Formats: sequence, structure tokens, C-alpha cells
Amino acid sequence: MRRPADLRPASAAAIPLLPALAATALLLTACGTEHAAAGSTGARPAASRSGTRADDPGKDGVRITSLTLPPASPSPTRDHSVSAEGLATGADPGISAAYEVTNEGTETLTYSVVFTFVSEDGGAVGNRTETVRDVGPGRTVRGTVRAGELPAGAPRVTGAKVLEVTKVPAREAPAEPGTCPASGVRIGTDEGDAAMGLRVVGLHLDNCGTRAYTVEGYPLLELLDDDRRPVGAVEILHGSGGIATGTGLDDRPRPVTLQPGESATAGLVWRNTTGFGTPVNVPYVRVRAEEGAEPVTVTPHLDLGTTGKLGVGPWKQAEGRALAGSGRSGPLRAAEPPARPSTGRTTPRG
Repeated sequence: MRRPADLRPASAAAIPLLPALAATALLLTACGTEHAAAGSTGARPAASRSGTRADDPGKDGVRITSLTLPPASPSPTRDHSVSAEGLATGADPGISAAYEVTNEGTETLTYSVVFTFVSEDGGAVGNRTETVRDVGPGRTVRGTVRAGELPAGAPRVTGAKVLEVTKVPAREAPAEPGTCPASGVRIGTDEGDAAMGLRVVGLHLDNCGTRAYTVEGYPLLELLDDDRRPVGAVEILHGSGGIATGTGLDDRPRPVTLQPGESATAGLVWRNTTGFGTPVNVPYVRVRAEEGAEPVTVTPHLDLGTTGKLGVGPWKQAEGRALAGSGRSGPLRAAEPPARPSTGRTTPRG
């Protein structure tokens, strides 16, 4: 959109001052997409139409640069009326946010970013997660995230924010969906489950290669804080460690041979009970399938409270789990090496 000054005639006297101001206001309110000014370092909107907050500069090198909203509702007539809510929700409401990711570190990183689209009162209307891979040191990568389908009856979206950012070294990031690492195995996590303070998350080891793969024992885990530094004062236990019963984590480790397209799983269990002391939160877990294996860093966000314990079960054959690209489906998330040595090993065969 051209700036109002670009549209003025050669002689300023040709247009009276008040009409010129009115024309300027019309031009500004007619724009559906607002862009941050060139060289801006924050998520500043060019006008309030975008709904982005001037005091929301983004997070961890990620910021929103513009917001696209659907056209404003036309004035109702006798035969035609459109509500603002109807424009802001539905299968494709046409709402999107442009963003940029800047790596201010010294190593190539892969980012996972949760964006939240908000209403005028700041309440969340919907969240979307974007993965931005292989951002080199000093580089800026730009992209667009769409709001997609929003809940029925949701308030009109007027803004967007960066809600959460996790970033791992690109060499340790989980494999991109539909691809297979050189090792022939892929590590990830599911979304987990929580009830009455008990937390359970599943680790997955998928054979996406062309040979049989045998795993035995426990995954190796390393707990990492927000800066990806080792977290102390947490004991990683083989089995449930009395945290809960009936979880299957106390079963005896056995060799599990995975044919191409098959998976193994190992459970993590903990309680987020908070007593005396400082609660421990672990956003990152480095996972290794065996001693000497390449680590994968996953982001299960373990809220360990003050219990100081995390139980891990042995690898088991996964039931009914299928891999993308092999006619199977299953939830996957990033993972990396463990800080505690395992008693088992994973050995490729064939």
C-alpha cells in the first residue's frame, strides 16, 4: 500500500487540510494486512487494525511482522447481513500472521514455535505450531502461519502473539515427517496423558529403514533446562520407582526386533507434586536408543514438581502403531540422548 504522502498532488494547496486528513484515514483503515516498519526490531503494528501489541516484541528471536485479517463486515442491508464472528471462524477464515525467526546463536538450530491468535481482550482463540528447520547462525528465516479452522462461536481474531519457542541443535532435531535418518531409526514422543497429578509420556523408536533393528533395555535420557544445560537433582529410575502402579514400566526388559515399518515404545512417568523446594521443569530431553547412538532432542516439557524422580520403562514392541510412508500412522515428536546410562542396547541386524 502506498503511503498517503505518495498520493498527494504537486501542489499541497490544491487539497484543503481537513479533506486530506479524511482521505488519509480512509486509506489506513482500508488495509487488511499491516506490516512492521522496515528495520523494526519488535512486533510493532503499522496500525491498530493488525491487532498485534506494540509491547509484544516476540520471543527468543521469533517475532510477528504482520497480520492478515478477513475484510470487515459489510454494512447490513435488508437482504444481506454478515456478522464479524462469521468472518473470523470457519474452515478457512483467511486469518494469517507473517513471522520471522532470527538465530542469534552460534550453531544451526531447528525451531518449534507455538503461535496464538487472540481476540480484542487478549484471550486466546486458537494456537498453531510451526517447525522452522536449519536456521544458521545470524540468519533470518521468514514464513506465514495460518489460523486455520477456529472453534464455532469463537470471538473475532484481532491479533497474534508468539506463545512458546523451543529450539534444538539441527543435528539433534527429530527427523522431518516422511524422512528417515541415516541410522534407519526415528525417535519421538507422543502428546502424553495426565490425571490427578500423574503424568505419562511415551517415547517411540521407529524403524524407518530397510533392515531389521533389535533394541533391548532402557532408553538413555538426559534432562535439559531452558538453556539446554543438564538438570541436576532428578533421579532417573529404571521402572516406575514406586511413582505409580499398573503402568507397565516395571516389566522385565526383553529383546525387541523391529522389522521395517515397526516401532517400539518406552514410557516415562512422574508426578508433578509440589512440596518444599523449587519445582523442576524440564522442557528438553536428550534421548539415545543405546550407548553410542546419535542423540535426538525431544521437547515433552516435563513438569516434575519437587518430587525429584522420573521413571522410565524398557523398550517394548508397539501395538497398532504405524509409520508415515508405510501405510501406518502414529504421533511423533523430537527426542535426544539421556543423561543416565542404560542397561540395554540397540543393535541393527541384517
